[in-house]
Amino acid sequence: MHYVTAKGILSPKNGMNLYRGCSHGCIYCDSRSRCYQMNHAFEDIEVKENAIDLLEYALLHKRKKCMIGTGSMTDPYIPLETELGNVRRALQLICEYGFGFTVITKSARILRDLDLLQRINEKTKCVVQMTLTTCDEELCKKIEPHVSTTRERFEVLKTLRDAGIPTVVWLSPILPFLNDTVENISGILELCVEAGVYGVICFGMGLTLREGNREYFYGQLDRLFPGLKGKYIRTYGNQYIVDSPDSTRLMRLFHQRCEEAGIVHDNERIFRYLGTFEETGTYEQLSFVQDLF
Repeated sequence: MHYVTAKGILSPKNGMNLYRGCSHGCIYCDSRSRCYQMNHAFEDIEVKENAIDLLEYALLHKRKKCMIGTGSMTDPYIPLETELGNVRRALQLICEYGFGFTVITKSARILRDLDLLQRINEKTKCVVQMTLTTCDEELCKKIEPHVSTTRERFEVLKTLRDAGIPTVVWLSPILPFLNDTVENISGILELCVEAGVYGVICFGMGLTLREGNREYFYGQLDRLFPGLKGKYIRTYGNQYIVDSPDSTRLMRLFHQRCEEAGIVHDNERIFRYLGTFEETGTYEQLSFVQDLF
């Protein structure tokens, strides 16, 4: 861990990263890519020491209320958050000033802040986004070694459902020759149905590899799945988008199952929903059902 003084905290689209770098150890993480210019070891978490002051200043000077998001580059609920509590302080400000909130995480630590998430959702809107990649707990522990397992994340989704907080699942990434199976996609979608998620975001049955994350990913394949790196190189070379050979069938299955279950599966529609601030303060999960018709 190391500290830096930041010049700003909110992006033009009102996203924030309280931390840079991550200790979850997911073998496929795109945030390792060199294009993001992270000039420190990925596991050496960069902490913006003035982030909370910057956030309060930004919220005070916003002309209109909006949704505030976090988690696009670094999961905010890394173990360090338990010690520092910056996410909780940010949530307190977001709640106090009447803004909406959405977060992307893979960690059950988010339940520590369930009280604040509920308060924000009662005032405006709070949406929790959770990434799910595999139904196989043992595979999960290999490809996402230091994060809540799929089963643990599923329990979080159900807890949030019962608390009236809407959820969105990212079905991503799908790793060719590892979790690109009908059984896996069907299993994840069954969990989504049971958890009552609003929508599932899926950009395709594959992953992206570029300079920085490709090297790390291949190194982990060598360690965990001997011989698989060679298969990737023979099949994909240096492609940026690495699609499953079974992508067409799996995408058809994805859309069909979501449609049958009444789960929103149009990425653009979900992103519009995530970015829409609820003015009335009377947001209820029942509005999802009404919105479908």
